[in-house]
Amino acid sequence: MSRARRMVTPVVKLSESAMFELIRRPVVTEKSTLGSQHNQVTFKVPLDASKPEIKAAIEGVFKVKVTAVNTLRVEGKQKVFRGNRGKRADYKKAVVTLAEGNTIDVTTGV
Repeated sequence: MSRARRMVTPVVKLSESAMFELIRRPVVTEKSTLGSQHNQVTFKVPLDASKPEIKAAIEGVFKVKVTAVNTLRVEGKQKVFRGNRGKRADYKKAVVTLAEGNTIDVTTGV
């Protein structure tokens, strides 16, 4: 007899200031704007942010219902500027899928 595993999302309580620190800025690129066709919005978040924290922050700040959060870590590029080698900072992106009927307009401020 096999039992189906149920994923239980932990409930995260965040203060309002913590919510605003978690959502750094929206990512406005050609690829991220194509996600709006599928009710998705992309944000830059801190490297140590977890999916439940991101979900709670988006729902708290924008007053929308989030159905899924997908994250990816982007490694900074190696660059040369005036002969000096350097490295851009690593960052994390969160692709947030909203429930039907919910929208976030990233062109306006919060």
